[in-house]
Amino acid sequence: MSFNTISVIGLGYIGLPTAAMFASRKKSVIGVDVNQHAVDTINRGEIHIVEPDLDMIVHAAVAEGYLKAVTSPEPADAFLIAVPTPFKNNDSTIPEPDLSYIKKASEAIAPVLKKGDLVILESTSPVGATEQMAEWLAAARPDLSFPQAAGEEADINVAHCPERVLPGHVVRELVENDRVIGGMTAKCSARAVELYKTFVQGECVITNARTAEMAKLTENSCRDVQIAFANELSVICDKLDIDVWELISLANRHPRINILQPGPGVGGHCIAVDPWFIVSKTPEEAQIIHTARKVNDAKPQWVINKVKLAIADFLQANPTKTAKDVTIACYGLAFKPDIDDLRESPALNITKKIVEFHSGTVIAVEPNVATVDINNLLLVSLTEALESADVNVLLVNHKAFAEIDFKGDYIINTVR
Repeated sequence: MSFNTISVIGLGYIGLPTAAMFASRKKSVIGVDVNQHAVDTINRGEIHIVEPDLDMIVHAAVAEGYLKAVTSPEPADAFLIAVPTPFKNNDSTIPEPDLSYIKKASEAIAPVLKKGDLVILESTSPVGATEQMAEWLAAARPDLSFPQAAGEEADINVAHCPERVLPGHVVRELVENDRVIGGMTAKCSARAVELYKTFVQGECVITNARTAEMAKLTENSCRDVQIAFANELSVICDKLDIDVWELISLANRHPRINILQPGPGVGGHCIAVDPWFIVSKTPEEAQIIHTARKVNDAKPQWVINKVKLAIADFLQANPTKTAKDVTIACYGLAFKPDIDDLRESPALNITKKIVEFHSGTVIAVEPNVATVDINNLLLVSLTEALESADVNVLLVNHKAFAEIDFKGDYIINTVR
């Protein structure tokens, strides 16, 4: 069975590039999103996110009639679900995954499913989410059979295939990276491989759904642990009056050592989130993973404390001024350099906290976004910030800041 029409549910940082790649191979692609602005923007041949080269691909795909965006699912041969998997809003010390977006997406596509269709969950998910999705689909369509009951003979094939791309390099990595394919049956896996080979040049490695889910969580948890080591090291070095950047550079000269660079915390919808999916399932066993999360989540407060000390030092050196006279500039709000993604950004959260406690002016420089929803925060140019700030806080190592020498008094440099 061939895939003539492909539907991608969720047109965000992963869904839209994925839809565009299928469309660039002359497949008919229907993108689905509840955000009307996103739908309208895409249908004009434009994009609502920042990702290099994506704008040209989307423009061509729309102009040639291979890609369209809608707010409600339509019939297709394959459905890829790429919706958020946030945490539930509760007071638990261990965040609990919120699968409501996956459930809503499943219920949305269920009415248009037909025998022979393939459903793939791309959303990064806790172990067992793909099986849960299949149960939701089965409940909504009792007239169709699914792998958990019918095995290889199921009317609908179901698989998990996590995205494994780096923001800023998504277009290239979608094509070049290996893909982990976790079908609920061997047939499900085989059909998923057939679909992805439409544009994927990397190897499609087959496993089961649970292992595929765990693979993505493991990759990001490993990264989180490595970053936690660097962040903890930076705190230790600060207390011991050691330049952590020089220290890491020296240590990395060892042929078997590769320490990452510390920062203000960990952000994004992957590394800052995925480890909790493991911890929530196995809280007694995931000791190192849990500790790494706590170390990285504590780093923003450490930065905030450094800002408060810098304000105090400035006021001591300028006794005629009060806190209201102190202007603080925060450089970078995205969760990593040279993108517009603010999800789980420690830089953004640090800036919010500074605005909350500081009685003076707080300004920010973020070259990748036009507006930020933070009351009493002013987005300004780099030149204006450097001219007017009394305390400077470098939070993200954007290329736009590369030529600036962030050294001297009243400077908190978290990334270099």
